[in-house]
Amino acid sequence: MTVTLPLPSGVAFPRVFHRSQKVTQGKTATSGKRSIFAQEIAARRNAEANIALMEMTVPTQSQQEGSQMSEVPGLRKQASCVPEIIESSQGPHLITGEGLRSQEANREIQAIHEENMAKLHALSPEEILQEQQRLLAQLDPSLVAFLKSQRSTNGQAGLEVMEEKSRTVGHETHQKEPKGPPFPSQSKRKEPELATSAPELPVTPHKEWLHMDTVELEKLQWTQNLPPLRRQKTQEGMQQARFSLQGELLAPDVDLPTHLGLHHHGEEAERAGYSLQEIFHLARSQISQQRALALQVLAQIISKAQAGEFGSQLTDSVLRLLLDAGFLFLLRFSLDDGVDSVIAAAVWALRALLVSPGDEELLDDTFSWYQGAAVFPLMPWQEEEEEEDETLPEKARKKNPQETRPPPDLAQHDVIKGLLATQLLPRLRYLLEVTYPSSTVVQDILAVLIRVARHSLESATKVLECPRLIETLVREFLPSSWSPVEEGPISRLHGMPCAAAMKLLRVLASAGRNISARLMSGFDLRSRLCRFVSVAPQELAMPIQEAEQLNTESFRLWAVAATYGQGGDLYRELYPILIRALQSLPQELSIQPHRRLAMQRMSALITLLTCLTRASSSRNTELQAPVSNNPAESNPAPVPPSITWAQVSGLRPLLEPILRQVLKELPQLESWRALTPLPTACLLYLAAYYQAWSQQPKLCPGECLQDVERLSQELVLPLLSQPAFQGLWDSLRHCSPLCNPLACAPAPESIPNLVSLGCVGGCPPLSLAGSSSSFSFLTSLLSLLNTLARIHKGLCGQLASVLTTPGLRDYLLQCGTPPPVPRLTPFFAWALRHEYHLQYLVLTLAQRMAGLRPDPSPDANLYHTVALTLLSRLLPGSEYLAHELLLGSVFRPESLPEGTSGGPEAADFSDKLNLGSSRRPGTERGALLAEACRDLPSIRGCYLAHCTLPRPALLHSQALYQGEPLHVPSLLLPLPKEPLLPADWPFLPLVHLYHQASGPAAETLAPSSLGTITRALQWVLILESWRPSSLRAVPPAARLARLMCVFLMDSDLFREAPIQQHITALLAQLCQPQALSLLTLDCPLPGLASFPDLYTSFLEHFEAVSFGDPLFGALVLLPLQRRYSVTLRLSLFGEHVGALRALGLPLAQLPVSLENYTAPPEDNLELLKLYFQALATGSLCLRWCPVLYVVAVAHVNSFIFSQDPKSSDSVVAASRRMLQNTWLLTNECLKQHLLYYKLPNVALPKGFELYPQLPPLRQNRLQDVTSGLLGDGVPGS
Repeated sequence: MTVTLPLPSGVAFPRVFHRSQKVTQGKTATSGKRSIFAQEIAARRNAEANIALMEMTVPTQSQQEGSQMSEVPGLRKQASCVPEIIESSQGPHLITGEGLRSQEANREIQAIHEENMAKLHALSPEEILQEQQRLLAQLDPSLVAFLKSQRSTNGQAGLEVMEEKSRTVGHETHQKEPKGPPFPSQSKRKEPELATSAPELPVTPHKEWLHMDTVELEKLQWTQNLPPLRRQKTQEGMQQARFSLQGELLAPDVDLPTHLGLHHHGEEAERAGYSLQEIFHLARSQISQQRALALQVLAQIISKAQAGEFGSQLTDSVLRLLLDAGFLFLLRFSLDDGVDSVIAAAVWALRALLVSPGDEELLDDTFSWYQGAAVFPLMPWQEEEEEEDETLPEKARKKNPQETRPPPDLAQHDVIKGLLATQLLPRLRYLLEVTYPSSTVVQDILAVLIRVARHSLESATKVLECPRLIETLVREFLPSSWSPVEEGPISRLHGMPCAAAMKLLRVLASAGRNISARLMSGFDLRSRLCRFVSVAPQELAMPIQEAEQLNTESFRLWAVAATYGQGGDLYRELYPILIRALQSLPQELSIQPHRRLAMQRMSALITLLTCLTRASSSRNTELQAPVSNNPAESNPAPVPPSITWAQVSGLRPLLEPILRQVLKELPQLESWRALTPLPTACLLYLAAYYQAWSQQPKLCPGECLQDVERLSQELVLPLLSQPAFQGLWDSLRHCSPLCNPLACAPAPESIPNLVSLGCVGGCPPLSLAGSSSSFSFLTSLLSLLNTLARIHKGLCGQLASVLTTPGLRDYLLQCGTPPPVPRLTPFFAWALRHEYHLQYLVLTLAQRMAGLRPDPSPDANLYHTVALTLLSRLLPGSEYLAHELLLGSVFRPESLPEGTSGGPEAADFSDKLNLGSSRRPGTERGALLAEACRDLPSIRGCYLAHCTLPRPALLHSQALYQGEPLHVPSLLLPLPKEPLLPADWPFLPLVHLYHQASGPAAETLAPSSLGTITRALQWVLILESWRPSSLRAVPPAARLARLMCVFLMDSDLFREAPIQQHITALLAQLCQPQALSLLTLDCPLPGLASFPDLYTSFLEHFEAVSFGDPLFGALVLLPLQRRYSVTLRLSLFGEHVGALRALGLPLAQLPVSLENYTAPPEDNLELLKLYFQALATGSLCLRWCPVLYVVAVAHVNSFIFSQDPKSSDSVVAASRRMLQNTWLLTNECLKQHLLYYKLPNVALPKGFELYPQLPPLRQNRLQDVTSGLLGDGVPGS
């Protein structure tokens, strides 16, 4: 039996072949009974045997060629580029014989191949390369690439078979003839062609493979190895930004391993991570795991972006880009998904987008501050920015509430409104009620609902009225009974109390009185409050942290209801519980360290008692409840609270010991910072207690005054004398947002259509709500001091000693002259509101002290400056404070000690020094100021009439600050779009009268208008003279425009003596060198479309009614100075040249220097022609208009003698022509003035000096230009 040994292959295992690679042959005689595998093995062995025989019989040719190449040095490198056809004799690779008959095809193909091989063998390698280069140069490159690909495809299978055998044969040949060169393998010869024809692929494609008839190499590039990472030095934009699966921004040059799963086959495959576009694509995948993963990554990206982690690395805003790409509606569509994991990821991403954890923490921490429960709505301040080119029907359609706009349009202006328009609330209710999601999803949904409720009253009403939403929340997450839950994570929240659900109800109740009443009565919240308040947190059979938060939110919800005068009957039921809770506070305070949650719970309890104490006050007020246009707030007259003073009067003895115990920790800085919320709440309680006591109808004055003295001697005065207490005032300047406006810069990812306070990672220590701030404690202390000083005026001097602390004085000095306030942001508005509370209470206490002092306070100027600054900056919601400032601190004579201490005399002396001359008796500024000080009551009445505030807003604000529960409609404040009063409020009476007298609905001014104008001018003169810093926010150009409005009101009103005197004094102040340098007329002015338009109207009115009034003329001349726009001068000399005859203001009465009009020389050619025309025609002469005559002569003289080499040809020609026309003038006086003008001099009658004779340079210029003119004006030959 013959044993056939396998042929050696040179590899460890036989090469695996695929059945698609079998050689196409005709069937053999025995093939019918053999398997395909056996047939393939036999065919392969026959092929290997034939190849081996061929290799053994013809080795000489290759050896000879190899030897020839080795003999010729330098050709070895060239030979490597010779086509492999020289080495191959197995058959043609490109010629297929297609089109020939099958019998002759093989023979013809072989004949052509042998002929080609013979020709090739006859050529040397150099000739072959030359022919190859010539052919490649002549052929189309695409044809060459096609031929190479065809050859590579056709011979691929045979080459793989030849590769193994060639290695074996070459090895044997090398052993027999060691001196010969090694036989080059096919793979080595193939490498140059593959490098030029196709990229190197890990798997070589074959045309026999399925759908690989035509190999498209560009579609196989993804199988290659990753290209080398490119280094990018520029700051990457959002298009190139890539993120990890944890939402981290990957650096452009980071090189991460591929096993992390961050490389894919998209754009920039060499870079790890996913771009936002790729994550969006992944979020629309058909595989739920990929959708959930994409949403989770987006949620983490948003969280990190809002934390400011990308601010210094990206040029664009992540949130803005996501919202522009439709991320909001991607989340909404994902909420409708049927897969729980996708829904959970979508809810998480929605919470990351809408909710800022720092905002909620800040608002919770400051709930117990002075007016801390009242907050601004978190909604865009400009909901619908109308484009300038919109038509009136489009504007009317937008303002029509019946018109429904699509959610994308709403989301562009307000994200919350856009979401609510997509039926978000019913979907969230369905998830809570039907799907029973995990505890994490429930917490996310509740956080989203809280954010929606904080948006506005409208949004809170929608949450309340969403079918079965509140019922589901109360039933599932605020049950009265539940199974005990041990410490640790809670996997399921349904059926157990949740603090977030109670917080949602509290935020809803804060939105309005009616909402609170519906919650308290319609959803059985009284029983829930009894359940969660009556049991200590340790006994609630749930995790202690969640129990404390639930107890705290229960107190806060009750406090909000008590703010409206609701929940009084609940107080009677739970009175023993509250007393027991108060009695346990000293014991809890002894536990170290002091926990934040415990401090919040104690503060919430005391805040509740404060609100109940205010509700018990039976003060009779004349205020009526404001009427609301919202249907949710259109409830009947409020029901009086069912709690009386006798029921709450016994709480104070329990709270005072707690305050004393806490104040002992004041020297211990760290302990004091942890305890600050508690003394703040206690001081506010004492202030509310004594205010309510003093308003009782059956008050015993002696008993009340005695108790106030006791509290002052035992508690307040010892506190004011502590050294550690003095240090609290020193922190005001460092934590003040007004003194440090850059600390309130917008958040990194703040966008206008999604409002957030921007408290990322908590407030910094040196901020108004930071750990180092004492604003909350000092504000509550000042509230108590004002209450005690109002009740007991004899203690006012002792209590006001707090005003003498150096830290407070330094703070007020900086507030009086603060840096420019930047644009209002939500957090800046919130912080300024609390800072303004402290300033107002300081001013109120100073006013009480000033009313009892016989002599002016040394800091009266400082207090008045702060009051004026505060009045112009108070935000909406503080209408009551603005009204009180107008009634008190601003216009009180005690606030202007200059009026009685030589201020008028000093003003007159200053005018003499500045002007160098005295005025007529009775017109001095000092006399006007003294008269204004005597008229302060009338001035106050004038501004109270014109600085009107909306009455509903004023009543709302008064009810909040005065603690009148029956008249508080809501704890949501108006939007802080801008301050209550404009920066130029001292000019408001003038502006109102101007609008009344002008415009389409012009009215005749009443006889009392003269008094109104006089009072307003008096007050402006006082501010200009003694409080110039209060007008710093009003540009000098705006002040000039307001004074011009006085002349535009009427045709005769400006002739009245009081108006003439005060405007003359104000114009003199405006023309002082310092103020004049700031007078810029080309900047935007508040309330004015453009100054040139106003000036044109002013010229028309002057031309019609002035009759040469000098003061009117001075105001016309002031904007014509050379440094202002040439448009104003062209308006006078071009369109209103007739007004020149009435501008007879003498040079001596010009309020500014004449050089301001004559220098530098005029360069506007059109204006120069108008100057010359007015002079030549007699429209402008020295007798009618001396000031502008000098100005025109000076500029024409400078122009006709100018010889600037840089001037254009047209200017030079115009200058020569004007000089010729001057020489030809028949008016010899004017001709002499134009030719011999030297410089302005107001001391001379003409107002300028003349040359006795022309300087040589000018004389030569004159002779050169006029040499061609005859004496009679006729040009010479």
